[in-house]
Amino acid sequence: MDKNSLIGLGIIAAILGVWLFFSGPSKQQIARNKQKQDSVVAVQQKIAEEEAKKIVANTKVVEDTLKSNVVLNDSAIAATQNDAYRDFSVSAKGTEEIITIENNLLKAYISTKGAQVLKVELKKYNRPGQTAPLVLFDRDSTNFSLRLSAYESKPLATDSFYFKTAEKNVIVQKSGKEDVTFKLETSKPGSYIEFVYSLKDNDYMLGCDMRFMGMEKIITSNVDQMTLNWRMNLPSQEKYIEKEQKAATAYWKFTIDKPDYINPQKETDEEKPLNDAPVKWISFKQQFFNSILIAQTEFLKDGSFIKSSCRPTSPKIVKVLSADLGIPYNHSPNEKFGMKFYFGPNDYKTLSGYGDELQQIIPTGWSIFSYINKWMVIPLFDFLGNMNMGIVILILTLIVKIVLLPIGYKTYMSGARMRVLKPETEALTAKYKDGDAMKKQQETMALYRKAGVNPLSGCIPLLLQFPILIALFAFIPAAIELRQKGFMWCDDLSTYDSIWTFGKVSIVNSIYGDHVSLFAALMFVSTIIYTYMNSSMLQPQQGTQMPGMKFMMYFMPVIFLAVMNSYAAGLSWYYFLANMFTFLQNYAFKWFVDDKTIRAKIELNMKKPVKVSNFQKKLADMTKQREQQLKAGKKK
Repeated sequence: MDKNSLIGLGIIAAILGVWLFFSGPSKQQIARNKQKQDSVVAVQQKIAEEEAKKIVANTKVVEDTLKSNVVLNDSAIAATQNDAYRDFSVSAKGTEEIITIENNLLKAYISTKGAQVLKVELKKYNRPGQTAPLVLFDRDSTNFSLRLSAYESKPLATDSFYFKTAEKNVIVQKSGKEDVTFKLETSKPGSYIEFVYSLKDNDYMLGCDMRFMGMEKIITSNVDQMTLNWRMNLPSQEKYIEKEQKAATAYWKFTIDKPDYINPQKETDEEKPLNDAPVKWISFKQQFFNSILIAQTEFLKDGSFIKSSCRPTSPKIVKVLSADLGIPYNHSPNEKFGMKFYFGPNDYKTLSGYGDELQQIIPTGWSIFSYINKWMVIPLFDFLGNMNMGIVILILTLIVKIVLLPIGYKTYMSGARMRVLKPETEALTAKYKDGDAMKKQQETMALYRKAGVNPLSGCIPLLLQFPILIALFAFIPAAIELRQKGFMWCDDLSTYDSIWTFGKVSIVNSIYGDHVSLFAALMFVSTIIYTYMNSSMLQPQQGTQMPGMKFMMYFMPVIFLAVMNSYAAGLSWYYFLANMFTFLQNYAFKWFVDDKTIRAKIELNMKKPVKVSNFQKKLADMTKQREQQLKAGKKK
């Protein structure tokens, strides 16, 4: 920048400074402006203070309004409750307490809300792998309430009200009995409902008496019955819930008939009206335990029903069972309805001791098969209950084989005679190789008659053992005597013994399962060996005479394997033992039976005249007629 430029910039700066000095505010103006600004600030502060006072005032108004609304809401709620519950409104509020009553077998937890049993523990039992007492059900699994009709309004349920009790925790002493009383008060003096629970020592029965004191003033006059509602979500208590689902169901007994039940195998919900007759009891049955409600007199048939749901909301719930039961009400000043609960195991001896056919809930098989379990298996299990149950099943098998020993001996002798006659039967086979098969069969049967041989005798032991097998098939999976009783590698004889779980294979799983049961495999192998021995050593000619029968003899063990692989190991153990005892029995007979002696006796029998029955005579006549017809047809 040159000299002239610098002089020019200096003159401009000087001019601006002089102009700013003379054009700026004077001291008086500055003072007046400060005064105005202070006044504005003071006004703004005053306005802010007034606004703050207004906010505080408004807040107080809001708080007062809210408080008044709360009071109004509480009043409205109270008014609503008084309108809905009337005389029961005094029991609509309270604090829930849990009262326990127990003996040496069970412990029941009873809530003051509804005076209902919320939980039951069975002290002598536990879940697999646990040591704590088994919980039969808990508060999330059950509901028990009485529906009351009062004031011509909607029925009230006792589980909505709080009962009062003076008891806390009650323990029944040896050979004693204890009561716990729960009282549902009303606003009318002398009008109340009591639930009285009672328990004896060494007993699975929990008494429950409902008493209606002065309630005729409150209960609707035209009502002659009430409804008791009981619902239970059956919790899983065993190793395999699939087994529980196939056993869990509802039973009931009318006062004039045998107990009935809903088929546990059904996979759909089912509801049964119980209006055929008054009901004596209902049972919510699980695989090894059950809960039964028994009337001292009877439940009314009107309005009573029972329902089973196979669609539980939790994977740990087996099934959902519920029932409505009618209870009579006669409007007397002092009325009582007596009931009792059975909370315990499905033990045949225990249930039969209580009467009322409670033991019928245990599957023992139908018709004659049930007597095998009732007269032989169950008494043996009870008598030898302190022994290992695998040994008890061995003793049972031994008893069965001893009882059938005479028949087994006759069967073996018949098979030995057939074996001795093998040269004659082979000669007939060669003679009619390309000839008349019927003629060959007739001559073979005639040969057996002369020799005193019964070709069907080999089926007799199987036919006699089959009813026993069917009886055990029904009882063993439900036998609480076998529950959690281990033997060798099996830790529970009441279910299958898996030595290898190979997982999900669609086709295989649907037929065989997802595991290998060693007891079922042993049963299968021993049955195959028995079939081979029975067809080759005892009856070698059956394969040529009846090839279809031979196929069935080998195919049946395969069917048994598919069934028994997922069945109770105790039954497979019994079947395996039965086969092994048969092997030993036949080998023992073989040592004492001489083929030469049998041959001599057969030859002696063949010299005697053969007695022909009327049936055999008719059969021979029919055969001759058929032969004549065939000859006449050939001539034409």
